[in-house]
Amino acid sequence: MEYSINKLAKLAGVSTRTLRYYDEIGLLSPERISNNDYRVYGQKEVDLLQQILFYRELGVSLDEIKNIVWSKDYNGIAALQGHLSALKAKKEQIELLITNVEKTIAASKGEITMSNKEKFEGFKQKMLDENEKQYGKEIREKFGDAIVDASNAKMMGLTAEQYEKVQNLSCQINELLKTAFEQGDPSSELAQKVCALHKEWLGYFWDHYSKEAHLGLAQGYVDDPRFRKYYDAVATGCAEFLRDAIKIYCE
Repeated sequence: MEYSINKLAKLAGVSTRTLRYYDEIGLLSPERISNNDYRVYGQKEVDLLQQILFYRELGVSLDEIKNIVWSKDYNGIAALQGHLSALKAKKEQIELLITNVEKTIAASKGEITMSNKEKFEGFKQKMLDENEKQYGKEIREKFGDAIVDASNAKMMGLTAEQYEKVQNLSCQINELLKTAFEQGDPSSELAQKVCALHKEWLGYFWDHYSKEAHLGLAQGYVDDPRFRKYYDAVATGCAEFLRDAIKIYCE
């Protein structure tokens, strides 16, 4: 079956402007252009649009989607299985948050007693799910499932006070890192304080600390574009600065 751009847009619940933009960036082009210059989409394009919208729902950028669906190794069935796993994880996260809100309401009414640990379970799980989505494959290949699972379990076991401490530490590290970076000396007292705080922060996730692992992680901040982007959002060049500071700290 063939669809005009208007019919496909209506079928998929998107705008014709969106479909035109997908065509412009080479993400989704029509099967053919008719004699009267209308875009015509076939079943292949319909299926591809479904995949694109799945990825968009999961928060994947258009550039990443393009790289995925137009890769020579792209497998439609495997992609659907991946979507299913991601959606199930998302469903579990939403259900956990719903349960959390329901318990909070009941506790506010005096119907039940809710522990501080329970109050933060949904948020901690969300953090772990986001980390798994972004970095799970790489860190599991590098460190193994056992270490990653142990780290996740440690995170879920944090008390409300510890969880708040992790959040505050993260903010403090970034604030001090920016100031230290502006000073320009990775060996400075402030830069080394940042490294000590970073080690403390790692303690909430790692069962065992080692200088080698700390150094490897610091290098990963530079090598991995996602980590680099995070630290360079503090100030351009912060990823390298933090790595150099951690090298000195570990020495």
